[in-house]
Amino acid sequence: MKSRSIFQKVEILIATLVAGFVIFMIATDRTFPHQQQLFEDNNVGYSFYTNYLQPYIAIVLISYLVFLFLTQYVETKTRGFFKITLLICTYLFLAVAFSVCFTYTFAWKYGLDYYPTQRDVTASFFSQGFAVAALCYLFYLIYYGLKALIFSPLLKKKLKESNGTRLLFIGLSVLAWLIILIMLVSSNAAPFAIILWSVVLPYALLVLYIHIYVLIPGLPVKKAWTGYYLSRIIPITLLINFIATVFCKAASNGGAPFLGIYVLLLLWTGIAVIPLAWWIYKNQKEKLGLKTALGSSEANLSFLRSQINPHFLFNALNTLYGTALQEHADRTGEGIQKLGDMMRFMLHENVQDKILLVREVEYLNNYIDLQKLRTVNSPDILIQVKVDEPASGLQISPMLLIPFVENAFKHGISLKEHSYITIALHTQDNILYFDVQNSIHLKQDGDPEKLKSGIGLPNVRERLLLEYPDRHELVIRQTAKDFFVHLTIHL
Repeated sequence: MKSRSIFQKVEILIATLVAGFVIFMIATDRTFPHQQQLFEDNNVGYSFYTNYLQPYIAIVLISYLVFLFLTQYVETKTRGFFKITLLICTYLFLAVAFSVCFTYTFAWKYGLDYYPTQRDVTASFFSQGFAVAALCYLFYLIYYGLKALIFSPLLKKKLKESNGTRLLFIGLSVLAWLIILIMLVSSNAAPFAIILWSVVLPYALLVLYIHIYVLIPGLPVKKAWTGYYLSRIIPITLLINFIATVFCKAASNGGAPFLGIYVLLLLWTGIAVIPLAWWIYKNQKEKLGLKTALGSSEANLSFLRSQINPHFLFNALNTLYGTALQEHADRTGEGIQKLGDMMRFMLHENVQDKILLVREVEYLNNYIDLQKLRTVNSPDILIQVKVDEPASGLQISPMLLIPFVENAFKHGISLKEHSYITIALHTQDNILYFDVQNSIHLKQDGDPEKLKSGIGLPNVRERLLLEYPDRHELVIRQTAKDFFVHLTIHL
């Protein structure tokens, strides 16, 4: 948060310097005010202050204030529907302000014979104002995305996990779109084709993206034409449709009627784009469900195999055998009972999609107690466990927490060096907080685990992405001597 605050201060300083520099350039420019000739050629009165200096300074100041409002207030202090409302209102304010300023800077157009009436000239100014405001918002969204990429660890982690494939695909798609657009313009293609490619296609993709990744996932009931859905899709569609119509109107040089373009885009959205968005979302959901089930089954099976193997069983039996030599049978019986409970859990409850969090914690405690048996006589090994009783009714995917604990005992315990393991778990408001920290020791050359990379952590990371998308946070840090895991899950 501290670096973010510093960045905001730098952001304000740079924006202020840029605005001041642009105003200085406007006030001292000796070439651009020659637009006076345009006013004289069209028999329209010209004033340096009214038709140039004041409106251009107003455009810069309004843009500067809107930028500060978006970056210093909307981004940091609002969220959800209120943020969307402020963004829409800010865009409308910016578009109207630009349009009014254009009526002064380009007032020479009132003398053109191209426009039948002065009302048509004013309408062209507002079309240009809304188009320029939309372009400014596009640059702002790109700037906002870059900031999110820099300051969001979760976004950086997702890009790293996906190896940048999606980002590369988007970049290549945009590049191909620009190349084709340049080819259409340079080859003097029909205006309809240029409008279709430059405006209608991006508009359709934007509507699809909002539906598939923002609107439909946020619906409490995944059904179209419900009141909740309509109350959100109607204003969003009307606004985006209006912006697209402004661009179409500008691209056609005012040749097509505004209302006609608006109605055609609206019909096309309702008949083709929105149904396609629902079809793609349901298709993706079915594939994701199959992938989640397959990934969970494979992860569980792999973990089950990694646990029920001779190495694990021999270690456990050797531990019990060594304990039996030290004392009669009490601790040995306790260890055998815990081992039996763990095997029973893995054979029966591990095959379910969800289990009670209480049962997962029971298995976790049994595993920790069983591992403690082989370290009880080692004073240089410190194991601290603080596992609170979870709230009743909470459910979790089975065997989701144990890989982190197993990894801690696998790499954090040395019978010859000082070692420690700290495990903490608690729940609050249906949120699970789980922390594991341990020392790190290199395996000896004769240890059979030295060359094994393990499958627990990669599997659990994949399962979290599949079963708890956007509902978990996994932070793993490692130094030369310590390993730390922090996991938060919205159950």
